[in-house]
Amino acid sequence: MTEEILKKIKQLPPLPESAMQIEAVYQDPDGSFGDMVKILEKDPLLTADILKAANSPLYGFSREINAINQAVGLFGMGTVRGFALASIVKKSFKLDLSPYGITDDMFSALSKKQHALVTSWCLKTENKLLGVLSPAAFLVEIGKVLIAQQVINDKKQEEFKTALQECSSVEEAEKKVVGVATPEVSATIFEQWKFEDGLVDVIRNCMEPEKAEDADKKSAQILNVVRVAIPMNGTPTPESIAEAKKLIEQYELNMESFNSTIEHF
Repeated sequence: MTEEILKKIKQLPPLPESAMQIEAVYQDPDGSFGDMVKILEKDPLLTADILKAANSPLYGFSREINAINQAVGLFGMGTVRGFALASIVKKSFKLDLSPYGITDDMFSALSKKQHALVTSWCLKTENKLLGVLSPAAFLVEIGKVLIAQQVINDKKQEEFKTALQECSSVEEAEKKVVGVATPEVSATIFEQWKFEDGLVDVIRNCMEPEKAEDADKKSAQILNVVRVAIPMNGTPTPESIAEAKKLIEQYELNMESFNSTIEHF
């Protein structure tokens, strides 16, 4: 981690009370569906954001979700936690992804598609992992915001543009120009905000799942597959899907479920 980006992370404001309440309910073994709904219903703007996200055609529901308890019932507490945290966290940052050659809307679409793929894939086979994977998929790319800020501050936009064109991956370009890649920055942000160790571990090691703790390895593998399948511009290609399938075979994940999900993207 570079000293400049670490300083930016330490200067981030604390998460708002609504996020802390959501986390408290989710982490409480006795926390219930009803407790989560009560907290969310107190914040009409957050509720509206969650319902907007939940009604995306990416999730494939045939009927409109028009109440927060309906969303929690359909997606589960873990996934709705992801919707809520994504809405809250992204409002904590001023977005300017221009060094990556993408707009704020493209960045938002990237997170939404990666999350939708994780959710639709895992609801069929690994539902128990969504408590961590849902927020991880929504938030793993947030480190790009601080990397972009650093590129702009250092006036290295052209150098970064060239690196993105010449390097074999976005992360390689990030390390070459800034000295750190997105997953490490994102993980350090959530460590600063005192999110649970499993979420931080999955994000930090999503490029090298073998380095994750045993309990987190499968989640890190799935997150790696999803980030490969849906590249930075948010549009899967035959090449990116083929690379993702190689990883699925390597990790011995559920290929049939992935195939039935990715065809909708």
